[in-house]
Amino acid sequence: MTNAFIAVVVAIAIWWTANAAAQTAEPQPAAKLVVDAPLPEPLSRGVVFIQYRTENLQVVPVFGANALDVSPRIGHLHVAIDGASWVWAETSGGPIIIAGLPEGEHKVEITPVNANHQPVGQSAVLEFVIPARMATK
Repeated sequence: MTNAFIAVVVAIAIWWTANAAAQTAEPQPAAKLVVDAPLPEPLSRGVVFIQYRTENLQVVPVFGANALDVSPRIGHLHVAIDGASWVWAETSGGPIIIAGLPEGEHKVEITPVNANHQPVGQSAVLEFVIPARMATK
């Protein structure tokens, strides 16, 4: 009975490995990033919620050269605020949330990149205004 169980487990593992989605990479179409405008209600409170979706790129927290061979393509987003020279990696796949910006005009650039931080699609640039907040009593 134990040998039969082990044989079934091994057979399933071999079948799963042969059919896994992460096969060696072949040429893939460019990644596409679709970004919505920031949600107005949170923006009125000084918080930026940016919803997005990607095509031909699965956003995951995986990094390094070995991940370049995964198909379908995996990567993450680089997010820069107001032309800053530094970026942060967005790997959650959820909305981008930014708080603490001063009142006024701002620009966020979002770039889809592979696991080695190389761009794989066009950047999206969002411009928005954090409104002046009314003083509370």
